[in-house]
Amino acid sequence: MYPRVKSPNFIVTKGLNRFSAFIAWIGVLIWVVEAGFAQTSVYQINVVRIIDLILVLIGAKIIFTYSLQWRKLLKLSVLWDVIAVGLIGYYIFQPIIGVEPEFYIYQGYEFTTLRIAVFLIALRETSELEVRFNFQKNNPALLFSLSFMAIIFLGAGLLMLPNSRNADLNFLDALFTSVSAVCVTGLIVVDTATHFTQMGQGIIMILIQIGGLGILTFASYFSYFFKGSSSLENQLTMNDLSSSNNLADVFRTLKYIIGITFFIEAVSALSIYFSVIGNQFNSQWDRVFFSVFHSISAFCNAGFSTLSNSMAESGFQFNLGLQIFIIITFILGGLGFPIVANTVEFFKYRFLRLLFSKKKYGHRPWVMNINSRINLVTTFSITGVALILYFLFEWNYSLNGFSIPEKMIGGFFGATTPRTAGFNQVSMDSLNLPTIIMIMGLMWIGASPSSTGGGIKTSTIAVAVLNTFSLAKGKDRVEIYRREISYMSIRRAYSIMFLSIWVIGTAAVIIRSVHPELNFQDILFEVVSAFSTVGLSMGITAKFGSIAKLILMAVMFIGRVGTLTLLIAFFKQVREKNYKYPTEEIMIN
Repeated sequence: MYPRVKSPNFIVTKGLNRFSAFIAWIGVLIWVVEAGFAQTSVYQINVVRIIDLILVLIGAKIIFTYSLQWRKLLKLSVLWDVIAVGLIGYYIFQPIIGVEPEFYIYQGYEFTTLRIAVFLIALRETSELEVRFNFQKNNPALLFSLSFMAIIFLGAGLLMLPNSRNADLNFLDALFTSVSAVCVTGLIVVDTATHFTQMGQGIIMILIQIGGLGILTFASYFSYFFKGSSSLENQLTMNDLSSSNNLADVFRTLKYIIGITFFIEAVSALSIYFSVIGNQFNSQWDRVFFSVFHSISAFCNAGFSTLSNSMAESGFQFNLGLQIFIIITFILGGLGFPIVANTVEFFKYRFLRLLFSKKKYGHRPWVMNINSRINLVTTFSITGVALILYFLFEWNYSLNGFSIPEKMIGGFFGATTPRTAGFNQVSMDSLNLPTIIMIMGLMWIGASPSSTGGGIKTSTIAVAVLNTFSLAKGKDRVEIYRREISYMSIRRAYSIMFLSIWVIGTAAVIIRSVHPELNFQDILFEVVSAFSTVGLSMGITAKFGSIAKLILMAVMFIGRVGTLTLLIAFFKQVREKNYKYPTEEIMIN
C-alpha cells in the first residue's frame, strides 16, 4: 500500500494556517499587554498599527486559501470567512473612506470591538490546525483534565495584570481565584467586587463561561463552527466526553449545548437588566455588565458576584424579581444539557400533538428518556423536601422580619442554591445548625449529570436509593419505569460516592491539622462546598494558609473534573478479559 501523496496546495495551505494562527495569537498577546498595563498614547497607536498589519495578513491568507481550494466556497462555513474578511477590510480602510465609528475612540486608541475581533479570528485560525493526540497512550479524560489545568494557569496570569486588580495580589490568591472560576465554584480569598477592576471581573466571567461548558466543548465547537467539519478522532473524543449515543449525535449535542447556553444566558441577562434599578449603578454600561456577569455566573452555577455580600447585599436582597430570575437561571444550568434538550423535545412533541391532529404526529414512545425522568423526579423531590425543612428551621430565624412573599422567595432560594449555585440571599452566619447540616447534604448531592453544577449528581443518589430498596425487597436487579438499571451504572454510582467521601474526609482532616484553631464543622463545610463546586462559605476561606489553599484548590479541581475521570485519565485501561473467575459471596452486615 503506497502512502498518500500530499498536493502542493495542501502543503501551502497547512503552512499558511500555522503562520496565520501564530500571528493571530501574537495579536491577542499584544492586546493583553496593552489592556493589562498602563500604556502611553504613542504605544497604543503603534499597537493599532501592528494589529492592522496582522489583520491585513490574515485577510490576505483567507482569500488566498480559497483561491487554492475554490471548492470550499460551496460550504456554508464560507459565510463566516466572508464576514471576517469584510470586517477586516472595514477596519483597515475606514480612514480612507472617511468612516469613524462611534465606538472607535481615537484618544488612546481604545478599540474594544477590535480586540474581540482579533480574539475570534485567532480562534478561527486555530480551528484550521490539525492537532494530533496519541489515543493509544492517553485518553479523552486526560485531555479534558489537562485543558482545565491550562486554562486555570492562563487565567491566573491574566488576573495578575496590574489593570485587572485594584490592590496587590499574590500569585497563589490569583491561582485560587482562577481555579474557583474555571471550576465554577465561587469560593474566594479576596473580594471580587472590590479587589478586581471591571477588566479583572470580565476575565473571571470568561473563565466561568469556559469552565461551565468545558474548554473542549468550546474548542471542538469552534472547529466545527468555522470549518464546517471535524476529524474522526475529534468526534470520538467528544463522543466520550458528551456521552452521545452515536457519532452522528456528537456535534448535534454540541450545538444544543452552545445554543441552549447562550439563549438562556441572553434571556436571563435581559431579565436581570430590567429587574434592577438604574440609579444603583454608576453608568448604563455597569448595569449591563452586572446583568451579563450574574447571568453567566448563575447559569454556570459559579456563585461569583460583583456584590460583596452576593444577593444579601443591601438594595438587592429584597428585589424579588432579581431573586426569581437568578433562581430560574441556576436551576436550568443545574439540570444538565441533555435533560434540558430532552425536556424541550418532549414539550415540543406534546404541543404539536395537542395543536395538530394526532394522526400527523403519531405516538412516539419514550420521548422523555429514563435519564431525564430519574433526574427530574430526584431534583423535584430533593427540592421539595429541602424547601419544607428550610422553612421549618429558618422561618423565625434567618427569615425573621421578612414579609410573606420575601420569606417564600428566600426559602426557595435557600433550598435550591446549595445544589451547586453558590449564591446566598441571607448571611450564612445567621443560619441554624440543622440548616447548615442540611445544606452540606444538598451540596454533596449537587446537580444533575452533564450540567454546569458539581456534586455526586442526582442520578448517583437516585441509583443508590433504588438499589437499596431493591435489596430490601429481595430483588436481584434494579428496575424503574419498566426499565432495568445497568450493573455498570450501579458500580459507578457507589464508586463516585465512596471516592467523594474519601476526598472530602481526607482534605478536611489535613486542613484541620494545619489550622487547629478553626472549627472543624466550618472546615468541613468549606471542603464540601469546594468538592461540589458550590461556593457557599462560612467565611473562613480567606483565613487559610498556603497549604490549606492548595488543598482546597485540588479539591475544587477534582470535584469539577470528576474523581472517576481523573482515575481513568491516569490509570492504564485493562482490555476486555475472555475469562471469568468463580463467583463467591462476601459477608456484609
